[in-house]
Amino acid sequence: MSSGIPLSDARVFRPRAITTTVVLTALAVAAAAGAMGVLLASRSSHSQTLVPVSSNANLVIVLDLSASISSDSFSRIGGTLQALSRTNDRVGLVVFSDSSYEALPPGTPAADLVPLVRYFTLPKQAEPGFMSSFPRNPWANTFTGGTVISSGLQTAIDIAVAQRPRATVMLISDLDDDPNDLPTLTAVAAIAQHDRVPIRIVGLNPSLRDIHYFATVFGRKTPIVEAPTLEQAAPRAQTPFPWLLVALALACAALLALREGWAPPLAWRRSS
Repeated sequence: MSSGIPLSDARVFRPRAITTTVVLTALAVAAAAGAMGVLLASRSSHSQTLVPVSSNANLVIVLDLSASISSDSFSRIGGTLQALSRTNDRVGLVVFSDSSYEALPPGTPAADLVPLVRYFTLPKQAEPGFMSSFPRNPWANTFTGGTVISSGLQTAIDIAVAQRPRATVMLISDLDDDPNDLPTLTAVAAIAQHDRVPIRIVGLNPSLRDIHYFATVFGRKTPIVEAPTLEQAAPRAQTPFPWLLVALALACAALLALREGWAPPLAWRRSS
């Protein structure tokens, strides 16, 4: 027995029925796509990482303080330390020039890097005509100013190997090494690969020649990125996007689409 309402002009309603079906289908698809977009966005950290390292990583930072480091590079050191200080990582710090020195022991909270940022922050100009200069860092009297990158890396690798789990070594340098040190640096790179110590490189305005050399010696698995300036690393105040409101709106749209799609439809047939 047919349950449709008998109508003599039933064909007139067919286009409207098709339109209603298309609209409900499009609404359901849009609601599902929107909900998926909210889910994917909520899983994104919305943060930038200097180089790819695991979350809550153990890092041994190797910081170049040789005489070849320029004023702009000093600002980039400050920006890098500031960015790292906002992570949940545990860090050690090795500073070097012609020799190396362990400035912070491994396992130090990254937040403890904050006091060091001031040494790489140019103070505001106090008087007209007198340019500001960077504060004198605690290691200025220790180093001669030469650049022996292998010294800093070897110290950091020794520290990284002793960590459990093994720490990642992050070199922050302009990569302008003393030519006499290059054979030793190549040997240190081989040691890092043999001991499976991950190396990450943050460049301080390095030349293309030096980038090519380090990429060749340390391999493609060692990323080389440009260090941020203090301005680039500074946190920016942002109004949080109302993801919860969007999720609720999409949920309501999905429920409406389901309700309309599952509700008993009005059926009709031609009268006999």
